Amino acid sequence: MIAIDGKFISSGNVRLWTERFGDPGDPVVLLVMGTSTPGLGWPAELVGTLVSSDRQVIRFDHRDTGRSDCVDFTAHPYALADLAGDALAVLDAYDVTRAHVAGASLGGAIAQWLAVHRPERVATLTVIMSGPLGADAGPAWARALAGRDPNPDDLPPPAPRFIQHLARSATAPRATREEIIAANMETWRVLNGDVLPFDEAAARRLAEESFDRSANPAAAANHDLAGRVMTKDRCVPLFTVRAPTLVVHGTEDPLRPLPHGAAVTAQIPDARLETIEGMGHSFLSPGLPGRIAELIIRHTSQQTS
Repeated sequence: MIAIDGKFISSGNVRLWTERFGDPGDPVVLLVMGTSTPGLGWPAELVGTLVSSDRQVIRFDHRDTGRSDCVDFTAHPYALADLAGDALAVLDAYDVTRAHVAGASLGGAIAQWLAVHRPERVATLTVIMSGPLGADAGPAWARALAGRDPNPDDLPPPAPRFIQHLARSATAPRATREEIIAANMETWRVLNGDVLPFDEAAARRLAEESFDRSANPAAAANHDLAGRVMTKDRCVPLFTVRAPTLVVHGTEDPLRPLPHGAAVTAQIPDARLETIEGMGHSFLSPGLPGRIAELIIRHTSQQTS
C-alpha cells in the first residue's frame, strides 16, 4: 500500500499530518480515528482493502497525536467541534467537497457532528464502536468508578474488566518509552476483549509508532478532556441526519457496550446496525480490519461522492 500523498495541512493555527491513498479520481473515504490515537490506528489492511475496491482513502493524525501539532490545552482548550473542524480542514486541503465519512469511537462522534452540522460534506456516514453524539457518558462512568449500581436510564458503563484495568493503569509506571508502550499495549489488550484473538504484533507496532511519531505523547490525553465537554452543538437531535448511515458495533465492546451502537442506530433515520460477534473496542484482531473494510465498501456503494 503506497501513500499517494502525505503532507501537513493547516487547521487554524494547528498543523495536521495527513495521508491519502489510492486514485485521486476515486470516491473519497475520510477515516476519523478515536481518542488519543493517530491515523495509524486505521490498519493498513483496512485502508488497502478500501483502495483495492476503488476508494480513495484519507486518514490523518488528530491534533495532539502522531506528527500533528500538540496543543497547550490549559491555554487553548478545544472541544469536539474543533476536532470536527480539523476534519473539514483536511477535506478542504485535498479539495474534497463531499466524502464518505467513517469514524471510530470518538471519531464516530466527530463523524456524527459533521453529518448534523455540515451535511453537504457527508455522502455516507459510518459510525464504528461509538455512541450517540449528544449522550453524556460522564454520569455512568462516575457511578461505575465509584462502585455504584448503574442508573437504568443511562447507557451502560464500561465493563467491570475495563474499570479494573483503569485502576491498575493509574499506578502503572510510565517513566520510560518501554513502560509507556507496555501500558498502552495492556490497554489495547483489554479493549480487544476476550473473544476474538488479540493481534499482539499489530498492537505493539501501533503503540511504538504512536509514541515515536509524537513530540509529546502525553498530549494525547487531552482528547479525554475535549470529549467530555457537552457543548450545545453536540445536543442537536440525530434525526436531522440525512446521510445513509451504517453503525458497526461489537458484541463484546468493553468500553461502549452494544446498546451504545444500538442507540445511534435508533436515533438516525433508516440507519442500519451491523453487529460483529466477539468484537471489542479496537481493530486489533486478525482479519477484523478487512471485515470492517468490506462493510464500508458495501455501504459506500450506495452513493458516490
